[in-house]
Amino acid sequence: MPRSVNNVASRAKRKSILKLTRGYFGARKNVWTVAKNTWEKGLTYAYRDRRNKKRNFRALWIQRINAAARQEGMSYSVFMGNLAKAGIEINRKVLADLAMNNPEAFKAIVEKVK
Repeated sequence: MPRSVNNVASRAKRKSILKLTRGYFGARKNVWTVAKNTWEKGLTYAYRDRRNKKRNFRALWIQRINAAARQEGMSYSVFMGNLAKAGIEINRKVLADLAMNNPEAFKAIVEKVK
């Protein structure tokens, strides 16, 4: 009896992964083993960087708030401390947005916490 290998499913699986590696450089796009390894490694990078993205954005917001607070004569740490003491619960994302796009509203918040 001949050996059954289910070539249809094997080819479909390879084809789907090779389709995902389209646009990669050199053998990474068309050599099965290289393409599979590259694709799998890409998934691990994607998983890792979905978490890093959150860190990077928080760091960006802090830098923006710090720059805006310093223009009003206050450091970031003092500003955030006073914000907590005043009982104003605005997150860093919103504060950074106000600092960038609505400086007069940010200035009003700084005046409130001084």
